[in-house]
Amino acid sequence: MIDITTIKFGVLADTFHAPKKGEIEFLADCLILIDESGDIAAKLTAQDTGYAESLNTLRENQRLTVVEKGQFLLPGMVDLHCHAPQWPQAGKGLDLPLYDWLQNYTFPLENRFGDLAFAEPVYRDVAQTLLANGTTSAVYFASIHREASELLAKTSLSLGQRAFVGKINMDNPEQCPDYYREPSVEDAIADTELFIQNVRGLKGNCHGLVKPVITPRFVPSCTKTLLGELGKLVQAYDVHMQTHCSESDWARDYAIQHFGKSDIETYAESGLLNNKSVLAHSIFLTERDVAMMKEFDAGIGHCPLSNMYFANAAMHTRELLDSGVNIGLGSDIAGAPSPSIFRAAFDAVSHSRVREEGVDTRLPAGARGVSGSRVSFLEAFWMATAGGGRVLNEKIGLFENGYHFDALVIKPSALGNLRVWPDMDTPRDILEKIVSLAQSCDIDSVWVQGKKVR
Repeated sequence: MIDITTIKFGVLADTFHAPKKGEIEFLADCLILIDESGDIAAKLTAQDTGYAESLNTLRENQRLTVVEKGQFLLPGMVDLHCHAPQWPQAGKGLDLPLYDWLQNYTFPLENRFGDLAFAEPVYRDVAQTLLANGTTSAVYFASIHREASELLAKTSLSLGQRAFVGKINMDNPEQCPDYYREPSVEDAIADTELFIQNVRGLKGNCHGLVKPVITPRFVPSCTKTLLGELGKLVQAYDVHMQTHCSESDWARDYAIQHFGKSDIETYAESGLLNNKSVLAHSIFLTERDVAMMKEFDAGIGHCPLSNMYFANAAMHTRELLDSGVNIGLGSDIAGAPSPSIFRAAFDAVSHSRVREEGVDTRLPAGARGVSGSRVSFLEAFWMATAGGGRVLNEKIGLFENGYHFDALVIKPSALGNLRVWPDMDTPRDILEKIVSLAQSCDIDSVWVQGKKVR
């Protein structure tokens, strides 16, 4: 029996989640019980023992939130790759090659975040915007500046967003501008270690809602010495690690030419890979790379829209999903302009369809694309929720006992494009429509760790 006295509140709703890749579970009138710590104590349907009793007790004690019919409860979205300081440049320069885009737009902008007065409103706005779009967990690249990176962590914590924040490390004078790189390896490591300690020690962060992340920008931006020293911090503190991985022909070739190894092999040799590693993009992977990712239980942050702009190729999403590699989704602000993981999920499907069908009309249909490479909307939704949680090794993205109650309510708004026709739309239809059409105006409520933050 459930001890109702340990329950903080309950939510009664028509509920979607994806406990298995490629499958959804729709539960009508599902009662989710949230305990005092903000975790899910039980998930009950009308057929379960204790359902009616729990429902009545919570209603009598005014501890029941009822999501109206025609609205839907979903797990919070997980964004595995977002460059918070690039938010002001979203939508700019996306017709440029990656190297030129970084040098002309990104590095000059990120360098301004040494000024906390400049950084504060940007960081507050990007976190609020992601929450408004249903992103309850965000993995952020900050800048090379420790104090500003700590400010991003504080801002996320104050807004109640689950955040994984990384102070960027980059020291290679061949690839990093003089005005925007670490002064030395020693300074970079000292600052990064202090950053880890300060984020973990933030007032109000005793339960680890906000976590520090070791963040080498990518192989071309880092010397071998810096990568190795950062790897020692990963091992010593058992923290998350995030980076870009084999994102483009240029980035892939740089690793081979300068390190004699692929990105994955370089990160593994440096001690950077663990079961909390987020490898953004991961386009050009060898069979050995995939095997090593599975060996370390590392995961991919798939960023389909930015891949279209900068990757020079399409990720083998279908094959990687089938291989059992952990995959979630990332917005890649500002390598793509949309802060919505619903949009990323839609783009993951679109990306796979283009890859499957091909684009060169001069070729016959059978030779134009890669047969069998399609990704379904249900798989994309799984990547946006449970898949992202699996990459992070966190209990998020599902409505299961012991998982954190991170959730959002979809309430179709006349201001947006989402429409549900109960007499024509099955649960699967409704979820596919949500992935395809939901906008921030359709997101009515957002909870993180059992606390309503919107």
